[in-house]
Amino acid sequence: MHRRRRTALLFTAVIAAASPLLTACGNDAHPGAAAVVGDQRITIAQLEDRVDEVREAQRAAVSDEDQYQQVVARTGTLTRDTLHSMVLDRVLHRAAQDAGVTVTRREVQSMRGGFEEQAGGAKELETVWLQQYGVAPERLEDNLRLQLEAQKLAESLGTDTGRPEFWQALSKASEKLDVDLNPRYGAWDVRKSSRVDSEVPWVREITAARTQQTA
Repeated sequence: MHRRRRTALLFTAVIAAASPLLTACGNDAHPGAAAVVGDQRITIAQLEDRVDEVREAQRAAVSDEDQYQQVVARTGTLTRDTLHSMVLDRVLHRAAQDAGVTVTRREVQSMRGGFEEQAGGAKELETVWLQQYGVAPERLEDNLRLQLEAQKLAESLGTDTGRPEFWQALSKASEKLDVDLNPRYGAWDVRKSSRVDSEVPWVREITAARTQQTA
């Protein structure tokens, strides 16, 4: 596989791997927002719509309800993973802008064509992206654009997407954008450019009280 495609897949896998546990709830500072990234709001409705796209695609890909429930069980962190991806997309785009990096539609189409050839066709590629990365078919090209943007940013920095220099650029972009997550989804770690769990004492206290009541 071409080096650019290997690193692009690596970056997708990094996004898909972010799945810490859910904590906390509510954010009065930004009602209705799952996250605020710079001057852009990612609303809870937008997040739910994106998750629904994946669930609908997963449902269409299996033959019966039992299989679908197994798929749902294996992707129980889908909402948080999806929000992580939506935020990181904006962070990456800002870092790319700062570095003067752009991606053309022709480049995206070229990458898609190469992946389709390897996967055995367009439908097969959509299935791979859905199963491995939780990307709905209608979001495939958006995701490929993200991969290309990441790769070209890394190249502009003289590194690759697995190296600290690349993530330092994303960290700077995260700081500039002042990413703010609704606490129900955790918090945004600027240094790692990643969603993390929130430390909320009252959640632990309630959990402990319930454990004592049922003991």
